[in-house]
Amino acid sequence: MTRFRQIHSAQPFETVAQTSSTILLVEDSAAMALMLKSRIESETAGEVEWCKTYAEAERALTQGRPGLALTGMNLPDAPDGEIIDLLEEEGVPTILFTATLNRKVRERASAPHIVDYFIKDAKDTIDHIIRTIQRITEAAVASILVVDDSASARATLNEILRLQNYRIYEATCGLEALEVLAAHGDIQLVITDFHMPDMDGQELTRRIRASYAPERIRIIGISASSDPYLSAALLKAGASDFVYRPYIAEEVRCRIAGNIETLHQMRRLQSLAERDFLTGMYNRRAFFEQAQAQLAHLREKHDSASIAILDVDHFKKFNDTYGHDVGDKVLQAVAKTAHKVLAQHKCLSARLGGEEFVILLTGMSNDDAVTVCEEVRKAIAEVVLPHNEARLQVTASLGVAVVQFAEGLDNNLNAADQMLYMAKEQGRNRVCADAVFYRAA
Repeated sequence: MTRFRQIHSAQPFETVAQTSSTILLVEDSAAMALMLKSRIESETAGEVEWCKTYAEAERALTQGRPGLALTGMNLPDAPDGEIIDLLEEEGVPTILFTATLNRKVRERASAPHIVDYFIKDAKDTIDHIIRTIQRITEAAVASILVVDDSASARATLNEILRLQNYRIYEATCGLEALEVLAAHGDIQLVITDFHMPDMDGQELTRRIRASYAPERIRIIGISASSDPYLSAALLKAGASDFVYRPYIAEEVRCRIAGNIETLHQMRRLQSLAERDFLTGMYNRRAFFEQAQAQLAHLREKHDSASIAILDVDHFKKFNDTYGHDVGDKVLQAVAKTAHKVLAQHKCLSARLGGEEFVILLTGMSNDDAVTVCEEVRKAIAEVVLPHNEARLQVTASLGVAVVQFAEGLDNNLNAADQMLYMAKEQGRNRVCADAVFYRAA
């Protein structure tokens, strides 16, 4: 054993995020290696070092420890999977891809340092490998809460999760789990044992579901019980999945990855449903849903709010003179500029349609709301869009209305629209507000 291996063999395996961004690719097929290297370097943050043989990989490891290895089982100078042992000695997290899948291979793939394994000739193997590398190397890793009163059971799960680069929280009982969830809004998945001292997994699942929808948090139940009805009890309570213990690490990895992927897809679909495709802002439907909820809360607190409509000045001229592509760029620039200002004040905003945008201003006085709208107007007036040899100037007008809680959202929008009309009549590129009329009265 080399001195390099002696240094690292006694150390625990680290997550990829804690080590080098270099990915060691060990593959004797040039076609496969070049395809993997190209995809990995273009679609992930990793830099690939390619080795064709066991000897080359061994030399590369003496130069430094990679953050991740991607290797086949059989090499010309190491036909019996010796490369797996070498990478385990060096403590390198490893993704294995193999041409055959039998019991012997599966046993080798269950080694502690194996992140995952894939079949070479499967149609979507390369895509799965890339997604796995992206998941375990990205900075925004998924957060998982492990709930179990057994320290050894938690440690076993943590060992499986750590190589996948998940952020792990722990709780020893149901009440503690609810406290951890309340304190850490980034948790996406809860893995809970069924039998616990203060409440069972079914009750914990019910309580989680009372506060968190399935598209917010997924739940996987685990139990060592032989009762075949436990899984149904957890699923009916709101769990997303269930695993009986003793479990196979490979199965747990697949179920966790599947639930995280499902959650991401659900959030993506929700985003597509809520967002305007051109500007990325909320669309009209999403605005109405969120604004009505916020206004109902403010009404209960006897608080105040203002609502504003923003309209891009002379927008039709941009389309007619320069074309709709330029018109789209104008809308994108206005949306980006407005959002940058409004995000600082935590205002809800959306694209109403065409060149109109809507803003709900809460947590501030009406005078402050007008001041924020002035900030938005001034920021937009500074926008200059280069087009061929021209430099296009953009301005916007805003109408602001004090929210009348006795009126519906549509009526409040009509009031803001009247103020917008006044801003247009008075010369555009200005803010008009109805608060002055209330003060005069």
